[in-house]
Amino acid sequence: MASDIYYKLRDQIDQYSTGFATTESGVEIKILEKLFTEEEAEMYLNLTEDLQTAEDIAKKTNQSSAEVEALLKRMTEKGHTFPRFPKKEGEPFYYAAAPYVHGILEHQLKRMDKELAELFEEHFKAGPITRPIPGLRTIPVEAAIDETLNIAPYDDAKAVIRKKERIAITNCVCNAWQQARGETCDQPKEVCFLFDFYGDYYVDRGLGRWVTQKEALAKLEECDKAGLVPQFSNSENPEALCNCCRNCCGSLRALKQLPQPGLLIPTNYFAQINDELCTACETCIDRCPMDAITMGQKDITEINLERCIGCGLCVSTCPEQALSLKQKPEQQHFMPPEKGVFMRPSKEFEDGIKS
Repeated sequence: MASDIYYKLRDQIDQYSTGFATTESGVEIKILEKLFTEEEAEMYLNLTEDLQTAEDIAKKTNQSSAEVEALLKRMTEKGHTFPRFPKKEGEPFYYAAAPYVHGILEHQLKRMDKELAELFEEHFKAGPITRPIPGLRTIPVEAAIDETLNIAPYDDAKAVIRKKERIAITNCVCNAWQQARGETCDQPKEVCFLFDFYGDYYVDRGLGRWVTQKEALAKLEECDKAGLVPQFSNSENPEALCNCCRNCCGSLRALKQLPQPGLLIPTNYFAQINDELCTACETCIDRCPMDAITMGQKDITEINLERCIGCGLCVSTCPEQALSLKQKPEQQHFMPPEKGVFMRPSKEFEDGIKS
C-alpha cells in the first residue's frame, strides 16, 4: 500500500494549473511513486507557486540550507520544480512547485520510458472527458489565413513570436510519450516553443535550445507544411506554442473524445465549403483532426461546425480551393484571459522575486 505522503502529494499537485485527477484505479499514485521518493514528496509539500530560496524553505523544515538545496536541485533534475537560475554571481537559486501540466509531465521528456508512458496513458484514459482543455487555445495554421481576415495578435503565431526575445524550442513530449509506448509517428519532433522564464528550464536542463525569431518563424512554416495544429497556452501573452500531432497530442486526443469540440474549445474560426468548387477528392476528410468533415449524399463534403476547431488544415491542402476559413460572429469571439491558468506568466515569476 502506498505511503500516505503520496496521497498528500496528489492533493497538493491537484491545486495547481489544470489539476491532477483522482482515479478509481489509483494510477495517479503509481505515477507519483515512480517520479518521487518519499523524501522528495515531503519536500514538494513545502513548495508553493511562488519562487523561494533553499534558505527560505529550510526555515520551514528545520533543515540546513545546504541539505535543502541539494534535495531541491535533485528534484529540479527530475522535473518536480520550476527553478529560477542565478542571473549573476552570488545570486541564489529559486524554486517553485511545478504543476502536473504544464510542468511535471512535460519535464519527463528525456526520462520517459515504457512504464511511465503507460502510466500516463492509463491516467489520461481513466475518466470521461467532460470539459474542454482550458489551458490551450487552437489557432489557425498560417497557410489557411486569408489576407482579408483581420487576425487578432493573440491568434497570430508569427505576431506572438515577433514579440518574444527569448525563445526556446524542444521536442514534443506527447510524441516521446507515444513513442515509448511503441507507437510510430513520422511527424517532426522538435516543434514546441517555450518563451522567457519557461525556456530557461529546457535550455539549462539540456531539453531544448535557444533559437532566434528568424529560426522560430522558419520552424513554424515547417510545422504548417507537416499538418501540425498550432496551440497557444491560453492567455493574452502566451508562454508556449505547441505544434500538435493529432495522433500524439494529449490535448487533441482529449478534444476528439468530446461530442462537440468546436463549441467548447477557445477558437475564433471555422471552415466553410464552396459546394460548386468541391470535387469530392476527400483530401480534407483525411486532414481533419476532429473528424468534422464527412462526405454528403451529393458527393459534396459537409462540415460539422460542432466539431470544427478552426485549425485550417483542411483549407491549406484543398487542391480546388473549395474550403476557406471564416471568423465566427463577433458575439462568439473568444478573447483570451490576460492571465491563463495553464501557465503562470513569466513576468509574475520575476516580479515575485523583486518583491
